[in-house]
Amino acid sequence: MTTLTPLTLNRPTSTPLDLSGLPAEPVDGLYVHIPFCAHKCHYCDFYSITRQGGDRMTAFVDRLLTEARIWASHLPVRVQPKTIFFGGGTPTLLPIREMDRLLNGLNSIFDLSAVNEWTVEANPATVTTEYCQTLKDHGVNRLSFGAQSFDRSELAMLERHHNPDDVARSVDIASSVGFARLNIDLIYAIPGQSMASWAQSLKKTISLETTHISCYALTYEPNTPMAVKKRLGLFVPAEDSLEIEMMRFTRTCLADAGLQAYEISNYATTDQECRHNLMYWTGGSYASLGPSASSHVAGVRWKNRPHLGEWEQAIDQGNLPATDVEHLSPATRRGELAMLMLRLAGGLNFDVFATRTGCDARSLYRDTIDRFTRVGLLETSENAVRLTEAGLSVADALASEFLTASTVIPLET
Repeated sequence: MTTLTPLTLNRPTSTPLDLSGLPAEPVDGLYVHIPFCAHKCHYCDFYSITRQGGDRMTAFVDRLLTEARIWASHLPVRVQPKTIFFGGGTPTLLPIREMDRLLNGLNSIFDLSAVNEWTVEANPATVTTEYCQTLKDHGVNRLSFGAQSFDRSELAMLERHHNPDDVARSVDIASSVGFARLNIDLIYAIPGQSMASWAQSLKKTISLETTHISCYALTYEPNTPMAVKKRLGLFVPAEDSLEIEMMRFTRTCLADAGLQAYEISNYATTDQECRHNLMYWTGGSYASLGPSASSHVAGVRWKNRPHLGEWEQAIDQGNLPATDVEHLSPATRRGELAMLMLRLAGGLNFDVFATRTGCDARSLYRDTIDRFTRVGLLETSENAVRLTEAGLSVADALASEFLTASTVIPLET
């Protein structure tokens, strides 16, 4: 087996990534980041680039497959994913011949026999019957459409360039070739959005009868055009009270339609939860390919270079293109897992937490749980601690309390 040169990070105080220290165990998730976009939406802070030609995309697929081979041949871990997720960017902007080549290549490099969910994100404006059929023929069984809103003025505010009618058309196309598991993404608390317009977007989404809907509050990520416009006072952001009202209305509306909240921002019909995201939220290990993509294996976490040219250069040199590598302490792993699991409707499951960390969450967080249970923000059952309806409104603050508690409790590190 070829040994990779340890990866040096872009920080003077960094240490090399000791690849030999990774355990020889299966990695349950695979993420592939395809950064190409026809247009950069003003709220988006995911790494993406525009105006790329076919030659660049062909070379990109070549390098993705090279990166996959590095994982398969040079690392002690075994990439045997149960779930795969293609995100971006806009994965369906890849020419169909390149997507076909990528899907074939991954299948030849990794053992995909255990995959039970394979999701591809799609822009409603780029979906065709031929493209959906190609995805399905290769084993993709779930599509996620970024609708965001069904109101033209709200789409314009977000700099989304698809037509609201494209969403129903895309769902029809996907259904016609046999996709039964479909998701629609929506955004609320958009500047200028009212409860009435949000309710209308929900109503139109429900009418499409998909098995999964994701509803995210608009966030102003640093250095995005939306954040800059907000700072310059070019629009009036939604009030916090309206955002909370929209969230609560969403939970009731979608529950009435048969889609239960299983995570703060995600709703599904019975057994249609996104398994890949559940893997993230319960502390699983995952391999990631492509620029800016993050990987996690048994407490070692790193991010690929968030620049296409630098990522290409690293791959051409036969190295993983890591920029940030963290060896998470047991305390940090416990705290982050608690934060993530609290977002789930089922809450922080004591058995799962114990399996992942070797610790009893009831003892570890006794003071934190008692304190917020007394004020009605948490509730505890025999199996888990979870947010109450009141706790949902301050979920991030509560989660951070668990992270803080993990670092101050005198437990072995």
